[in-house]
Amino acid sequence: MYLEPPFSASEATGADREQALAEQLGHFVRAARNAFSRNTERAVRSDLAIYAAWCALHGLRALPAEPETVAAFVDDKAELRKPATVRRYVASIAIAHRALGRGRTMSSPAIRLALQRMHRMKGRRQGQATGLTWPLRQRLLEAAGGRLIDDRNRALLAVAYDTMLRRAELVSLQVADLLEEMPGNASLLVRRSKTDGEGRGEIVYVARDTVRLVRTWLGRAGIAEGLLLRSVAKGGRVGDRLHPAHVARILKAMARDAGLPDEVVEGLSGHSARVGAAQDMIAAGIELPAILQAGRWRSTAMVNRYGERLLARRSGAAQLARLQQRD
Repeated sequence: MYLEPPFSASEATGADREQALAEQLGHFVRAARNAFSRNTERAVRSDLAIYAAWCALHGLRALPAEPETVAAFVDDKAELRKPATVRRYVASIAIAHRALGRGRTMSSPAIRLALQRMHRMKGRRQGQATGLTWPLRQRLLEAAGGRLIDDRNRALLAVAYDTMLRRAELVSLQVADLLEEMPGNASLLVRRSKTDGEGRGEIVYVARDTVRLVRTWLGRAGIAEGLLLRSVAKGGRVGDRLHPAHVARILKAMARDAGLPDEVVEGLSGHSARVGAAQDMIAAGIELPAILQAGRWRSTAMVNRYGERLLARRSGAAQLARLQQRD
């Protein structure tokens, strides 16, 4: 990939530099199109725009950057942003530099030390979405009303819990992807996912009670083909594709309707069903390989994080306390 060399701070006005950076990033995004998932592409585009604007403001070259420029960017953003967000910025900047053949820039000690400073100041621990476990799932389903949108919400929640799909995967499901089997269970084809960028497709399980909820939604909505889950406007008019961000909004609205406390509502996210199902599997004593297969994880890191409190109860210390019959 070829990108026009950017102006230096001494060669152009601030407006010229900003225009040059915008053109550079435009070239990069167009060249990278379809190399990543849509969500990743969108995040990279957004992150690089933030980085380019910061560089333009400070009169610094964005691409290819000096390591000290990226380190200064990390120091600045670490004051206001969460560590996970800053790490994502750095990952996006690294993608752009690899495309330029300058990947070694990002392994500089200056950048590594800036990240270490951030972690010492704020720590590495990330907040975790509230797990939408089975009791919470049931409460939300039971509290939903009798409108068409409530049928859609019940179907979305039930499918999200059974399949442990990510937001973008959930809203991309097609009616044709649902295959009912005897005696009432079903499977869903996930055509493309975060871990299946080439679109080989993966099969996930759907329980019979979830199938009934999906069939109720499809029947009332008059949907026979196309997208499985869709927007519903006021008055019950069925619309088109849901945006991935709508998943969290739907779960939060269901939680409010169920009368749950504000802290529970605010803790729900588009990944809550995925977290909750993993926690329920751990609590039920399901073996780790089966949990990894269900969630389509390649390593145990996320499962251990989702279930860390439950796993602590199985630790050596917990087992010893039980053997000692300690109160």
